[in-house]
Amino acid sequence: MPQIQCLPPHVADLIAAGEVVERPASVIKELLENAIDAGASAIVAEIEHGGLTYIRITDNGCGIPAEQLPTAFLRHATSKLRAAADLAAIGTLGFRGEALAAIAAVSRVDIFSRAAGTEMGAALHLEGGKPGQTEPTGCPEGTTICVRDLFYNTPARMKFMKKDSAEGAAVSGVVQHLALSHPDVSFKLLRDGQEVLHTPGDGQLLSAIYAAMGRDFALGLLPISGSGGDVKVEGFVTKPLNGHGSRGKQVFFVNGRFVKSQLLTAALEEAYKNQLLKGRFPGCVLHVTLPADRVDVNVHPAKTVVKFVSDKAVFDAVYYTILDALNAEKAPKKPNNAPEFFRKMTAQEFKEKAAAPAEEKKPLGSFLPKSAAPATKNVIRDSVPAMAQRPHSAETVYVRDVAEPEKSIVTSSPLTGHTYEITPPVKAEALTEKPVEPETVAVPEAPAQETIIMPQEPEQQTMEPVKEAPWRIAGEVLDTYIICEDEHETVWLIDKHAAHERLRFDVLKANRQPLMAQPLLTPETVELEPESYAAVLDNLPLLQEFGFVCEDFGGGTVLIREVPADILAADAAVTLEELAQKLALGRADPNGARDELLHTMACKSAIKAGMTTDATELAALVEKVQSGEILYCPHGRPVKYQLSKYDIEKMFKRA
Repeated sequence: MPQIQCLPPHVADLIAAGEVVERPASVIKELLENAIDAGASAIVAEIEHGGLTYIRITDNGCGIPAEQLPTAFLRHATSKLRAAADLAAIGTLGFRGEALAAIAAVSRVDIFSRAAGTEMGAALHLEGGKPGQTEPTGCPEGTTICVRDLFYNTPARMKFMKKDSAEGAAVSGVVQHLALSHPDVSFKLLRDGQEVLHTPGDGQLLSAIYAAMGRDFALGLLPISGSGGDVKVEGFVTKPLNGHGSRGKQVFFVNGRFVKSQLLTAALEEAYKNQLLKGRFPGCVLHVTLPADRVDVNVHPAKTVVKFVSDKAVFDAVYYTILDALNAEKAPKKPNNAPEFFRKMTAQEFKEKAAAPAEEKKPLGSFLPKSAAPATKNVIRDSVPAMAQRPHSAETVYVRDVAEPEKSIVTSSPLTGHTYEITPPVKAEALTEKPVEPETVAVPEAPAQETIIMPQEPEQQTMEPVKEAPWRIAGEVLDTYIICEDEHETVWLIDKHAAHERLRFDVLKANRQPLMAQPLLTPETVELEPESYAAVLDNLPLLQEFGFVCEDFGGGTVLIREVPADILAADAAVTLEELAQKLALGRADPNGARDELLHTMACKSAIKAGMTTDATELAALVEKVQSGEILYCPHGRPVKYQLSKYDIEKMFKRA
């Protein structure tokens, strides 16, 4: 068992240290990492009121000897480093030796520990970082540490704490990541006495994913495994049809440590290029393993940022491993068209089958049912009149030749059963009758004429001719780009989505009033990642200001009741996922978070690329762009591109 001792000052100065306790999730992370480094196979975490009042971590690791308990709470006291050379190959989750000291300084701590192979454990109480006396106590092998009244002696820091639900969601996110990074360890999380997470610890990554991220996510995964040089990549990625509305389902681990890496995200999304729907992102749980001396984890106190010695080697390993798995999934499987009996019978059985007399072939008509047997022409002629075989109206009247036209003929329709009386035509003599004298008709007197006064026409005013714009819309290509020509023989390509997005952003930013919201006919539930979930719960009033009326549905799920009037109901879930992710990233800057929300709202309500747009709307956008009112989209991308006549002639070798 390694001994806990203080690091030399020159070694401590080489460590990127800093404040590690900023919220209950930070405490949970440090204590769980210590439990994993101690070799625990089962860890139980309990919190109350989001972890602000009570945190308890119990593990079955190697434990701490009684004589080393006071040393463990000193700064830069660790059992994982000895010399400066050890920093180049860190293989443990913790190494700085600052966590316990920082936690004890802002809380009341009780620790119970019993080292493996000893009969008696030890207990130690600390308050505000000041240790008491070590006392012998009975306890199971392993360590149990209780943290109460976090930040009781630093009330200024308490003002920055979020709601209990938000802090609890952040704790759940930390436990979830550690459970996915170590599927061989059983994790259990209890929030206010209720179990919210429990992994089996059977060593199967898919089992941990199923328990931590849900059944729906686990069923849509594709296993991957590959390597490039000394970089090994394993894990699961989502199938292209199971894309998500945000990057919240992307989880990366490097040597068992949860990290946030733009390099790994870029490699993942590059492998899915041209395979996902627009606006969707792949999900994954990826483990990247490489030698400890090929990665630097001593970059940030949170230890979620790492640096690779060779970025290209890591990128290629992740990219090609995922790409090969996706291509193999897309490749059509060759069907085995051989009959079943050819695949199962032996050679001798096949010879006997071939030597058997062939079955007598029957005519095709013998296989037809009696009712389907074709009838003879005589049957058809006797059962249906000849006229019935021709196309006819709903009521057909059959008229036979009449020998005596002066008599009426009574006949009936053979199809409808209606009876008709047909009067023969009258002779010409019978049509001659005496002329009828016209009757005298009284004509009413005409009313007296009224004088109608016509309104006077207003005096014609001379209208000034409308000044023509110095540009002309030549058309639109790809339902995305507007082609515009100005008086200086310059052609402009205008991105209509980017231009309209900027226009919507400026309008939303200038309007300080809450946006108009529309209630959903059926409230929609959105399942979020723990960090995003916590960010949404903490910013419910801000979301309501933007037209999103949401409420906590429990278990990482948010219920949407109303959405902004400019947002389609079908886009409500995706939009909220993006907003939640941006809120989680911009926690420290409220104004920056508000601008990010405005960016998302403007993007979702703007004209989409590929959408047919009315000519009037195009003209209005071009006027805004050509007048110089709109130059860039909210993200800084240009909205127009210039092509001079010389540039075009140069492309065609005319200049």
